[in-house]
Amino acid sequence: MAEPVVIVDHLTYSYPATPNVLVDVTFQVQKGEVLGIIGPNGAGKSTLCKALNGLVPHFYGGRIGGRVIVAGMDTMEHSVAELSTKVGLVFQDPEDQLSGLALTVYEEVAFGLMMLGVPKEEIDHRVREAIKKVGLEGLEQRSPFELSGGQQQRLAIATVLALKPEVLVLDEPTAQLDPIGKFEVFSVITKLAEEGSTIVVVEHEIEELATFTDNILLLDQGRVKAYGSAREVLTMVEKLKSVGVDPPSVTELTHILNKELGLNLEEPITLEEAFKIYSEVLGVA
Repeated sequence: MAEPVVIVDHLTYSYPATPNVLVDVTFQVQKGEVLGIIGPNGAGKSTLCKALNGLVPHFYGGRIGGRVIVAGMDTMEHSVAELSTKVGLVFQDPEDQLSGLALTVYEEVAFGLMMLGVPKEEIDHRVREAIKKVGLEGLEQRSPFELSGGQQQRLAIATVLALKPEVLVLDEPTAQLDPIGKFEVFSVITKLAEEGSTIVVVEHEIEELATFTDNILLLDQGRVKAYGSAREVLTMVEKLKSVGVDPPSVTELTHILNKELGLNLEEPITLEEAFKIYSEVLGVA
């Protein structure tokens, strides 16, 4: 088996004024895998994202133990600038991602490439490819600040995709968005997953994660509480609820029916699975 693209080995981290934000965190991500990270607020999810591209500890300081290796690069031995060519990080608020200097969507996507000195012809190819992937074609000459929230977040994703990172890390990319914006962004993430991108995504929308993640990591108080396939973790109804995370509604409903009525139904994690299971139980064609 090929070497994992991401190796997190017994990672422990404390901010200068906040101890034990992450404690003995271990997991791996294979090329083409989508890993979902879930957990209550304050679990350490955002800090873990920042550890994957070296912001933790290079920018924030603090004390760190264990290892983080991404695309063969030890984050302690490489700068954030070097790691940014391998790991693309998309923040919660799209405006935090935008340069504020570009006048158009096209210029915004090109900005990072220009800073890296990429040849003009290559910039044009990458910009158009990234814009197409996130579904912003036709808006190339629009001001980034005239876009909707969902469009801005898709633009933020495009600025990262243009750099062609080996790993895309998204830290609650839909947290600031309305339902339409959430739909737009999840559509892009699902498309990227289907195309074989390697993605690590922190998200509270569990129902959405269930549709496109391969594996799930559950964090609570900086510690790994569960790690395995999406199905394995999302059907741990009691464990999820014990740390304040709601499982998919269809999973919880089936879990309750099994428990209260003595049934033995397979617990679905998506609406499509639930429809199939309950159709068979009810004899609906």
